[in-house]
Amino acid sequence: MFILGSNVFYAISPRVLKLTIDKIEAGIEPRTLLMYCSLLVAIAFGHLIFRFFMRTTMISASRKIEYDIRNDYFSHLLTLPISFYHNYKTGDLMARATNDLNAVRNVVGPGIMHSTSNIMMFVFVIALMAYTSFKLTLFALIPLPLITLVSKLTMKHIYATFKKAQEQYSTITAKVQENISGVRVVKAYVQEDRETQIFSTLNDRYLELNLKLTKIRSVLFASISLFMGIALAVLIWVGGKLVMTNTISVGDFVAFTVWLGMLAWPLISFGWILNMIQQGAASLTRIAEILDIPPAIRDNELTDKSIRAISGEIEFRDVSFRFPNTDADTLRHINLKIPHGTTLAVVGHTGSGKSTFANLIPRLFEPTDGHLLIDGRDIISIPLKTLRKHIGMVPQETFLFSDTIAENISFGVDTFNGAELEAAASLSTIAHDLDKFPDKYETLLGERGITLSGGQKQRTALSRAIIRKPSILILDDAFSSVDSNTEEQILHQFRDMLTDQTIIIVAHRISTIMHADHIIVLDDGEIIEQGTHNELLAMNGFYARLFEKQRLEADLETL
Repeated sequence: MFILGSNVFYAISPRVLKLTIDKIEAGIEPRTLLMYCSLLVAIAFGHLIFRFFMRTTMISASRKIEYDIRNDYFSHLLTLPISFYHNYKTGDLMARATNDLNAVRNVVGPGIMHSTSNIMMFVFVIALMAYTSFKLTLFALIPLPLITLVSKLTMKHIYATFKKAQEQYSTITAKVQENISGVRVVKAYVQEDRETQIFSTLNDRYLELNLKLTKIRSVLFASISLFMGIALAVLIWVGGKLVMTNTISVGDFVAFTVWLGMLAWPLISFGWILNMIQQGAASLTRIAEILDIPPAIRDNELTDKSIRAISGEIEFRDVSFRFPNTDADTLRHINLKIPHGTTLAVVGHTGSGKSTFANLIPRLFEPTDGHLLIDGRDIISIPLKTLRKHIGMVPQETFLFSDTIAENISFGVDTFNGAELEAAASLSTIAHDLDKFPDKYETLLGERGITLSGGQKQRTALSRAIIRKPSILILDDAFSSVDSNTEEQILHQFRDMLTDQTIIIVAHRISTIMHADHIIVLDDGEIIEQGTHNELLAMNGFYARLFEKQRLEADLETL
């Protein structure tokens, strides 16, 4: 409605101008002239009001749509499985959420607004021109087919080039993200010059694509301007002759000139709008590529929404797992029952499938074959939020957010008090370290917790898992950066205080797991040995050899 009102007021002003000039030529009283001038001002004011609301309505809508898409995009990313992030770089995903989304917003806001307005303007102006002089209108519109032809030829090149430019921008963003995250490695290996050269090469390609895009746009806009100039020349030549033969009035000729000027912007912006639409289409394709990926791990028709809690009994029934696009199983035919309240330890060589085993329990991965049960129920019947809410996990790679230590520990907990926070920190032994910090729990961490040592980061992550009071606690090599004395202190407190939780400990050091209720040894994805510490030593197999090796290493360190 606002676009319609804006164009109606804008298109009729030359008609009023024509009447005013014809009246002046015929002789007019000052009072009548003032009336026509006032009418022109009123029309301009009406156009202003409608145009203001047109822009605020459309641009506001585009910003809100951008807001919704960005929220949907971010929420969708969090529903996708871990395997998805093996195939897409962080920088690429960030580029789609920023640069590509801006291109989509430009289509939804200015693109729709200007295209709709221009179409209406074109229809109104052509109708008024034809009403005034059909013959002159035909001559003035001769260049239009040429404009359409040039636009059609350039649009396909704009789409393809812009899509390549956006993909290159994603590559650049990914490169910057990797270098910032790995800046200590770059500096340690004195690779600043090499990384700068690689970035410069990527940037050169991005510049090349954008310059090519600029040239294509320039051809389009320059061609439209040329054809509009030709249309104006035709109008003056034909229209001037019609005025001289009194076929049309001077007022008609002036109105025609103004109307043609009004058509200049729709025709020139036609190329700009088409360019914007092509860019938006390319960007929307890239965003939709992510949004169209269905979450591989989610609740389905087999999910029992009435389940609100789990106690922690875990059972693997002939479970196998294979990563996508690989030929070999990472885990094969795992059969194991872990009673509620017991501690299971998992040990084995690097690459034996220990972390994969741990990741199956909170459904970060789905079994390829077999069934995984929690409390006697198939894991897919338990709502995903319920399952993960009752699991505390310290992954192999510790991640802390750029926030306070208190916020990092309480991450994922809806309500907690200071006593619970301190109890979790005390149990992981990080509390003693925090007492030495000036701001204690309110100490602000750098990106990924860079201001803490490796051991401090692991113990902070451990506190995060403990404060949830989970039914199942999974520690995936959670003590690799912690010294043996601190590790023993933490495990001793676990045995005394975490008596009702099912605990899964993945570790390399025998000292970490020797007190577990049950120990399994993984090799090439299979359980090759299992039992208690003493039972496994009596087998004189893999576990016994690993124990003797680590004991010898410890003796050598002592010496």
